[in-house]
Amino acid sequence: MSKKQRILLIDDEEGMCRMIDAVLTDEGYAVRAFNDPLAAMEHFRAGSYDLVITDIKMPGLSGIEVLERVKGKDPALPVIIITAHATVDMSIQAMRKGAYDMVTKPFEPDELLFRVRNALARVQLLEENKSLREELVGRFRFEKIIGGSEKLQGVLTKVEKIAIRDTSVLITGESGTGKELVAQAIHYNSPRKEKRFVAINCGALPESVLESELFGYKKGAFTGAIEDRQGLLMAADGGTLFLDEVGNLPHNVQKTLLRFLQEQEFRRIGDTAPTKVDVRVISATNADLKDAVQTSAFREDLFYRLNVVNIHLPPLRERRSDIPLLAGHFIQEQNEKFGTRIQGLSAEAQDALCEFSWPGNIRQLRNVIEASMAMENGDYITLPVLAQFIEVEQGTGEAEVRGLDSDYSSALAHFEIDYLKELLRKSDGNVEAAARQAGMNMATIYRKIKKYDIRREDYV
Repeated sequence: MSKKQRILLIDDEEGMCRMIDAVLTDEGYAVRAFNDPLAAMEHFRAGSYDLVITDIKMPGLSGIEVLERVKGKDPALPVIIITAHATVDMSIQAMRKGAYDMVTKPFEPDELLFRVRNALARVQLLEENKSLREELVGRFRFEKIIGGSEKLQGVLTKVEKIAIRDTSVLITGESGTGKELVAQAIHYNSPRKEKRFVAINCGALPESVLESELFGYKKGAFTGAIEDRQGLLMAADGGTLFLDEVGNLPHNVQKTLLRFLQEQEFRRIGDTAPTKVDVRVISATNADLKDAVQTSAFREDLFYRLNVVNIHLPPLRERRSDIPLLAGHFIQEQNEKFGTRIQGLSAEAQDALCEFSWPGNIRQLRNVIEASMAMENGDYITLPVLAQFIEVEQGTGEAEVRGLDSDYSSALAHFEIDYLKELLRKSDGNVEAAARQAGMNMATIYRKIKKYDIRREDYV
């Protein structure tokens, strides 16, 4: 059952007050009516109402004074003023002091209800926007960047310091290390968090499209430009533009971007007048831009404009202590998304995760956890399931613990052979049933049977 919206009604005319009260109550609103504006203001508390409706001419306190007192305690609360003699000056005065609307007597009940619905819809929209902003800030709080390693904590300390400073930032690091997440953390913890965070992958678009995407164009600037187009710089006005893989910018776009960073203005394609916007630029690259500068592939002056502050994200192999935390986080995400109940990783699987080199970094780890959970039938992600998605080279797998061989690869092979034989024995040689029990696909089972030359007499 939805909560009734609360309206404070103030009108010294008892008959009018009763009529409005009845109209609003019949519509399902929770109304508290007062004939005395002073008593109403003594009663009023911030957050206790969704709308105030007040007459303008009343003894003791005018509607304008009621408006001022309400706005002094609850600035976002909409106020509708009722008047018998609306003048331009009065309307201007009321609107300047923050009135949402004015209704002139006499009025039909439907007109009043229309104004009330509009005012309350605005309240609801503001609340939704506030909740969305809080959710976004929550999503990108620094503690949402998972990890406790010394290297990561050093990065987060730096990010926290520069988030409030309106300066250009270049984030470097291998693919999959979380560069965009850090850029979002900077934005949503900066004074620009109320405005947009706009991202573009500079390596995903051809040169001609990239220029128009960034800067926009005027109608008729080229064949197919049938209307004016706003670029991403204009869309990000007041907020942050994130240029991912900035090293892929073509030279002509580098030149235009440099001018913007210097002057905070640019020209749309086909436009003669400059466009001025207020945008913070955060860029990222997995390439060595210093090398690109040396080979003239990237402008040196633009490099220094973008690289006012540099944040380098370490690869996952340099922060191995964070791997169990990240894996646990991704397991929880998948459980919530799909309603599964995987409790974690077996000891052997966790060791294998921590020993793997992770060339694809955090992105690869997330994908491996997701794939393993899709295949796992038990309560924990096990080593045989995990071994389908990463190359297990070293660790303390079950076979090694059993002392089958001092060499891990040989120990793992022994373990897989025994494991497969037992699976096939339990399923009477039915490969489909064995694959289902192991959480593996049939092709993998057949491949391993062939690899280890397992024959029927080995498991019958």
